[in-house]
Amino acid sequence: MTKQKRGLGRGLDALLPTDGGQNPSSPARAAVSVGTIPLTQIEINPFQPRQVFDEITLNELADSIRVHGIIQPITVRKIGDNQYQLISGERRFRASKIAELKEVPAYIRTANDEQMLEMALIENIQREDLDPVEVALSYQRLIDELGLKQDEVGGKVGKERSTVTNYLALLKLPDTVKVALRAGDITMGHAKTLKNMGDPVLQLQLFQQIRDKHLSVRQAEDLARLLKQPKTAKTPAKEAPSTQQMHLDKIAKDLENKFGNKVKLSQQSGGKGDIVISFSSNRDLERILDLLNP
Repeated sequence: MTKQKRGLGRGLDALLPTDGGQNPSSPARAAVSVGTIPLTQIEINPFQPRQVFDEITLNELADSIRVHGIIQPITVRKIGDNQYQLISGERRFRASKIAELKEVPAYIRTANDEQMLEMALIENIQREDLDPVEVALSYQRLIDELGLKQDEVGGKVGKERSTVTNYLALLKLPDTVKVALRAGDITMGHAKTLKNMGDPVLQLQLFQQIRDKHLSVRQAEDLARLLKQPKTAKTPAKEAPSTQQMHLDKIAKDLENKFGNKVKLSQQSGGKGDIVISFSSNRDLERILDLLNP
């Protein structure tokens, strides 16, 4: 008797049919049966997208399995006599070993390597405990290894194309930022703000501020706007006065001392020039004329 699948997610249901694999022409079809398999007959999935397994949560899951058993079967494919390969459910598989189970319930499917990769990636993407970088890497593998386009990836996992694009953009962030995102030191909102900076130098500057000052996403966005503003061009330094100009300035200063008024002296390259003596009244003008014509 075939057991009804539950909670597989929209994307995985499209790959794991309910018709028992009656349409062999479809490359995504895989026949399914249900059984109980000894753990010693199961090998790890080489296509597993998940790269990090938290030991604390694994032990917590093992404790739950000891009490309640495995509620959701793992998924395997048959690769030989009494030999199976894990498609999905590696956390449950690992926790079952910790709990010292001898055998586990499993969906047994027939699938080629391409189908297996697709099922493993999509099943893992549907889970909520993947970090954003793991999700992005899974999307990228669907593109690189299965030749899918971004909108096709979105259709497989039930996401908008823009969502897929945003995740893939995370892979272009500096490694330091990606490590922090995977560790939970920054959020997806922080990562999106950093991504929008574009310039890796500015990205690292902003990341340093986010981490050191524990900035919220809103504070990071405000700081990003400041960092992206073009810096005001500095006023170019004034050129040092030439020897000729210094000579003219001295003559003007001597005349100011003689007349007691502001004097402006200028000279053109040909030698011609002007002397301008300021005066404040008719009486002041008469005084200047008297000095000029004693």
